[in-house]
Formats: sequence, structure tokens, C-alpha cells
Amino acid sequence: MAISKKQSVAKKQPATAKQVVIKSAAAKSVTAETVAGVMRELEALGSESIRHVLRKHGARDPFFGVRIGDMKPIVKRIKKNYQLALDLYDTGNYDAMYFAGLIADDARMTRKDLNKWAKHAQIAHCGSTVPWVAAGSPVGMELAREWIAAKEEKLAAIGWSTWCSLLALIPNEKLDLNELKKMLDRVQKTLQQSPDKVCYAMNVFVISLAIYVGELRPAAIAAAKKIGPVEVDMGDTSCQVHHAPDYIERARKRGVFDKKRKTVKC
Repeated sequence: MAISKKQSVAKKQPATAKQVVIKSAAAKSVTAETVAGVMRELEALGSESIRHVLRKHGARDPFFGVRIGDMKPIVKRIKKNYQLALDLYDTGNYDAMYFAGLIADDARMTRKDLNKWAKHAQIAHCGSTVPWVAAGSPVGMELAREWIAAKEEKLAAIGWSTWCSLLALIPNEKLDLNELKKMLDRVQKTLQQSPDKVCYAMNVFVISLAIYVGELRPAAIAAAKKIGPVEVDMGDTSCQVHHAPDYIERARKRGVFDKKRKTVKC
């Protein structure tokens, strides 16, 4: 069909000034996020009751006490921002550090980045986003192997937690089942004598292995039963240590066996 000159001209008309302003503002909102701006938003969301809870878990002042759910709208707006995540983590503010994990571009995280994050993590066993980010990075498995061998309790716990995340994310055909079996044997032999944070993470590793890796499920369940109840000093918190055999059975009833996850961030 022939196009008239009038139609052709109409199609080539430039955007109006109003349209240009709108597009410019939208681009600015995506690219101009700053540490100071995000920190102001987080501070406004803080509450003393959440600060009280986080202090019991090991968060160090100064921090704001922001509910994770209240962070999500900001995360949704920013999506991923590698440099902003690094800069926020560097503030040493627990809320900012947790938030950094939620917006981190995992695929861009380097060994140097992740080792630094692990070194400065404040809550190792149930409040750190470091294992989630590490598991999504190209060097996550490599670092997890190194971290679980660390003498430092916090770093070793982060290593085992990273393995838990890897099991939830990585297809089984890309996992070394012989390596995982050896790790399970190690856990069975050493869990009860390990420091609290490591003990907690090892227990979750057994659960994760049973849920996500069907080939090793019988061995993981047998190990969980042999290990028995796990006691960890959780301090003055409401956190509980899962009884692995019961937790695995509940997972079976929920129908989540072998269902890999797209993300472990929450």
C-alpha cells in the first residue's frame, strides 16, 4: 500500500519536548541512584523494634533496623546495580549491606569482591546475603570450597551456606556427586563437634542435599538420622535449629523435592 507524503511526514516527526523530558527523567531515575539517596530511604524505614531484634543476631551499630519486606520496593526500582551494591556494602551499615546483596549483579562479582564481603559480614548463620550472591557468581563453588576449609568460624559457616544455595540453584548434572558425598561424610563425622555457626550451616547442608539432589537423598536422610538432634546456641533470639529428618519429611509432603530454584535471595 502506498504511503502518502502526509503520512510519511507524520511518521518522522520528532518527539515533543514533553516526551523528551519524560524519557530523560526515566533514564535519570535508573542511572542516578546514589549511596546517600538509598541510605536516606533506608533510614526513613528503620524502626527501633527491628534494631532490637537485629542487635540480638549480631548486627553492629550504626544501622537503621529495616524490615526486609520494606526494602523490596526499592529493590524493585533499582533491580541490579553492581557498583552501587559494592558501595553500599562498604558503608558497614547492616541494613545497607543486606540491601546490597539484594541488588548485587551476582554475575559480575569477583573473588576479591566476595572475599571482602565474607570478611566483613556481620551475621553469618541466618542474616547474611553473601552466600546467595556468591552462589550466583561465576566463582561461587570455587570460593565455597575454600571457605568451608577456613579456620575462622564465620567464614566456614558462610562457605557451608554457599553450598546450600548452590545445591538449590545448580542442575544436578553440573554437580560433582562424589564431592558432595565426601562432604556429607565429613558433616556426619564433624557436625556435633563444630562451632555453633558452622554446626548450624552444616545441618542446613544435609537438609539441602536431601531436598535438591535426589541421587544423594537416601544418604542425606540416613546421615540426618545418625547425626540426631542438633543443638546450637542461638543467643537471645527466636531462631530455631531445624531437626533435619522432620524438615526433610515436611519438604517431601510439600512436594518440593528436586525442584531447583531460580533465586535464593529473599
